[in-house]
Amino acid sequence: MVSFTGTDSYIASEELQRSVNIAAALEKPLLLKGEPGTGKTVLAEAVAEELGLPLFIWSIKSTTRAQDGLYVYDTVQRLYDSQFGTAGVEDISRYIRLGKLGEAFLSPQRAVLLIDEIDKADLEFPNDLLWELDKMEFYIPETGETIKARQKPLVIITSNVEKELPDAFLRRCIFHYIAFPDSAAMEQIVHAKFPHLEDDLVQSALDAFYRLRKISGLSKKPSTAELLDWIQALVISGIPPEKLTAQLPFIGILLKKTEDLKRAGY
Repeated sequence: MVSFTGTDSYIASEELQRSVNIAAALEKPLLLKGEPGTGKTVLAEAVAEELGLPLFIWSIKSTTRAQDGLYVYDTVQRLYDSQFGTAGVEDISRYIRLGKLGEAFLSPQRAVLLIDEIDKADLEFPNDLLWELDKMEFYIPETGETIKARQKPLVIITSNVEKELPDAFLRRCIFHYIAFPDSAAMEQIVHAKFPHLEDDLVQSALDAFYRLRKISGLSKKPSTAELLDWIQALVISGIPPEKLTAQLPFIGILLKKTEDLKRAGY
């Protein structure tokens, strides 16, 4: 049985560890929701790293179709080859390119497949993947071939809650919501990223960071990733911790919208 406990650079809560391990044992997709910057995408990398498994990343865009993750039939290249008399043009299989789902299915060892930001796609996109994620196989009509998973991949799906996902899709997933870390958990994350950082700077940075997040009406609250970037900028610039009580250098790393800067008094 898979036993994920987190890595030196990825601090996973016990509940998240259990969700990963149960999803792996039940061979069901793990659906992760949470605000941007809570470590949803990086989790797949951490799981693959700790378990020594290959990682396939399918980044979803608004124009992505479910078919793109299975395979693509390159008709344009075949037409081009036929016009120039290229040998073997009658072999359609030469023009079939597997997508990330297909590559994960044919991986010689169990793989981690990340379907990143599924809520960016069309509303029908999740439903179009129900059979493939259920049966771990798909059919290529152009060649008459069925691609079946050699070993069922550990599928991790992320969503930023931009739109609701269909109930039929949700029923097939193990669900976990990654809450934004509190100050104590965030301190662990910072020390994992910067193990030699002085405690005074960490505490001052965290105090300032959470003060910003508490400002009412922010349209985009600063995330974990932005906090880590900000701390790195402070270290590079040699900003002393005591300066963070009166002013926040490099505020543009944390707040990215003009109206948020005004609400914070900048």
